[in-house]
Amino acid sequence: MRGTLGRLGLFQIDSVNVLVRAHYLPAFSRLGPYDREAIARDAWGPKRQRRMFEYWAHEASLLPLDLHPLLRWRMARAERGEIGYQGLRRFAVERRAAAQAVLDRITAEGPMTAADFENGSSKSGWWEWSHTKHALEWLFWAGKITTATRRRSFARVYDLPERVLPTAVLDLPTPDPASAQRALIARSGQALGVATAADLRDYFRLKPEEADHAIAAEAEAGTLIPVRVEGWSQRAWMHRDAPTPRSVCAASLLAPFDPLIWERSRAERLFGFRYRIEIYVPPERRTHGYYVLPFLMDEALVARVDLKADRQAGMLLAHRVTIEPGAPAETLERLAHELEQLAAWLGLNGVTIGQIVQLP
Repeated sequence: MRGTLGRLGLFQIDSVNVLVRAHYLPAFSRLGPYDREAIARDAWGPKRQRRMFEYWAHEASLLPLDLHPLLRWRMARAERGEIGYQGLRRFAVERRAAAQAVLDRITAEGPMTAADFENGSSKSGWWEWSHTKHALEWLFWAGKITTATRRRSFARVYDLPERVLPTAVLDLPTPDPASAQRALIARSGQALGVATAADLRDYFRLKPEEADHAIAAEAEAGTLIPVRVEGWSQRAWMHRDAPTPRSVCAASLLAPFDPLIWERSRAERLFGFRYRIEIYVPPERRTHGYYVLPFLMDEALVARVDLKADRQAGMLLAHRVTIEPGAPAETLERLAHELEQLAAWLGLNGVTIGQIVQLP
């Protein structure tokens, strides 16, 4: 699992738990059944056991500790109010005293959630944060607090970095922003293998002015090699350590936030597969379902499945299976095997398959 995290650079976090929380799925897609507690221990265990930290990388993410110094420039920009949502930026200037009061309470009282503060929990949903939650998130962006652990509800418990992260990590030298951005671009290239400049920027959500100089520098150093990919109109870059292409014979279900497909235009360029998550689409307007996982078989995305873990009934529900045009005859059989393996990994008793749709 740690090797997988090291190769990918991060596991994206998402709060939706209709199947299993998204940060657990990329390792399952690559390793098969593994102990999910391994991630919980590394991410939220005692300080001496920590191997990961939470921060904004490609959205909210779990990251290996060696990336902490490479993101401090982003923390510094947030601390100055240069990045982040407008509601957060105010705490860098006119509402800094309010944020300091929140930080002082955590310093004095120890780990706290937003709900531990008076009127601190969200009003009626994720996007209706209270003033205290905004202050906490600005402090988090600025690196003044981090995630100590997660409650059963998945609420973030905040604490001071020095009480959560290993001292050896916090003592690592902080590179200048340009050097850190170069290192992030190199990590992106290593994770992607072959990518356009936009793909490389997107991996750690770098802006053009933060990434373009880094791509040029890594190209000059020979880390990124310019290449052309048949069917791509954009110029591409190949990491010098990208493995030699080989035939792939395997099958895997992919999380909606898996690095292989999270940049939707790249997924279309690679696989001719148009994928959009429909969680926020009204039910009557959804095309494929609520929580849909693409199915990678050998070297193609050949199907997609709308999945739900019915924990009360102990069953994995495949509400709808959509078979892509031209999918091989054995697609459904191999998909059924992957679904059975997923159900067993989640501690469920079996799989119920609903509608099966074959696209022309």
